[in-house]
Amino acid sequence: MVPSPSNPQQFQQFLSSVLSQRGPSSVPYDESTKWLIRQHLLNLISAYPSLEPKTASFTHNDGRSVNLLQADGTIPMPFHGVTYNIPVIIWLLESYPRHPPCVYVNPTADMIIKRPHAHVTPSGLVSLPYLQNWVFPSSNLVDLVSDLSAAFARDPPLYSRRRPQPPPSPTPPSYDSPLTRPPPADQSLSRPFPPSPYGGGGRVQVQHVHHQQQSDDAAEVYKKNAINKMVEMVHGDLVSMRRAREAEAEELLSLQAALKRREEELNRGLKEMVGEKETLEQQLQVISMNTDILDSWVRENQGKTMNLVDLDVDKAFECGDTLSKQMLECTALDLAIEDAIYALDKSFQDGVVPFDQYLRNVRLLSREQFFHRATASKVRAAQMEAQVAAIAGRLHS
Repeated sequence: MVPSPSNPQQFQQFLSSVLSQRGPSSVPYDESTKWLIRQHLLNLISAYPSLEPKTASFTHNDGRSVNLLQADGTIPMPFHGVTYNIPVIIWLLESYPRHPPCVYVNPTADMIIKRPHAHVTPSGLVSLPYLQNWVFPSSNLVDLVSDLSAAFARDPPLYSRRRPQPPPSPTPPSYDSPLTRPPPADQSLSRPFPPSPYGGGGRVQVQHVHHQQQSDDAAEVYKKNAINKMVEMVHGDLVSMRRAREAEAEELLSLQAALKRREEELNRGLKEMVGEKETLEQQLQVISMNTDILDSWVRENQGKTMNLVDLDVDKAFECGDTLSKQMLECTALDLAIEDAIYALDKSFQDGVVPFDQYLRNVRLLSREQFFHRATASKVRAAQMEAQVAAIAGRLHS
């Protein structure tokens, strides 16, 4: 066990050193909560100076031993107008402060634990509603000790162990000495704990309280235990109901989140389908317009082929407007130049055309092809504008 310092400044240095230590002997707390653990302990020793922070080895039920922080000392307990000091140890487990600490009553050699007790087991383990309803991060050690003090004041967990009266010693003979030895005082009369409920006629003297004989009525004790039992049962039922409601609420929240995600997916899919529908409608309008144009052209030229004897291929198709005629000429010249360049490549590979002549002809043909392609691009843009204007006019009509 590492002893703690004795003043607030040393307390702060001690906690900072322990919580910042690394290695096998370091305390196993989460890094994100160490600052809160330090603040909880500083607030505790500020409110209750009788408690001191220490480090010690804690052994779990499975046999594991870990080095943990603890608050060791006494807490005040008002009982019948007198304040007693109850020794306790508050262990901060590895999961603290997300989970409650482990509190033990630590009786001295001349003390016994009351049996039965509503909140303390025979081993000294303390169980309170505040510990069972621990809520992170609002729950803290100061409120816990205050709740412990109030609960112990209603039902003290410790009592003084009754000691047998020593037999009277024989009085030594007097030798006319001017000094006489005073009789020994009963040290058990000044213990700061309530009297034992298990019988005995001893008297307790605390500060200026008058000597009195106290005994618990069996009916009152039974009634008090029954009330405590009923309170525990009701509290247990409330805790179970709250946990069930919390589980149902978590399940409903998860379902709500899943439905929200599905709603977003459906809205996104619907938006995509609406966009796709609009695109298909535009394409359908273009196709319908082109179909009407082709049908009208077929009707107009259906009877011309019967009177043709010598068909000129160049005059077989007539362009409907100037832009179409210009586009046809630009496309034909572009393809012709492409064929010419291909023929030059073939002739150069075969060795028919010299290299310098090949380069000169390819450069001239490429320049001319560039101008034809640029003209075709401009004509295509003008045709698109004309088609859009025609579609708009048809929609408005």
